[in-house]
Amino acid sequence: MDQSKIQPITPYLTVRGAADAIAFYHKAFGAKENTRMPAQDGKRLMHADLTINGGRIMLADEFPECCEDEALAPSVDKPAGVAVSLTYGSPAEVDVTFRRAVDAGCKSTMQPQDMFFGMRFATLNDPFGHRWMLVAPLPQATA
Repeated sequence: MDQSKIQPITPYLTVRGAADAIAFYHKAFGAKENTRMPAQDGKRLMHADLTINGGRIMLADEFPECCEDEALAPSVDKPAGVAVSLTYGSPAEVDVTFRRAVDAGCKSTMQPQDMFFGMRFATLNDPFGHRWMLVAPLPQATA
């Protein structure tokens, strides 16, 4: 991995079923896989690097046998306490991505809508327990 191309802050998700999550994120958000490192058990992934909407996100399966209370995966019943925010260039991109993600299996928690703070905004929960926010600036009103 070229360290010079990693953004200053990169979300690192822990999931149950990292290979399935990669396939899901491809379908829901158009993710492109950059790197995949299988674990020694041949079933889980130690590390994966994805590009979504031009930004990087990393993920791995949980490994409770080596990290008892750390980096356990969230679930649908107990979602992550943080969200991944994807910023798009236009409100239409938020709408298209939202529809694609819901069709792929995300749960809508807030339909796309124009917000008082000048953004098109929507929220989703994925089947792996992670929360997503989709945002885009609204066109400036002309007087």
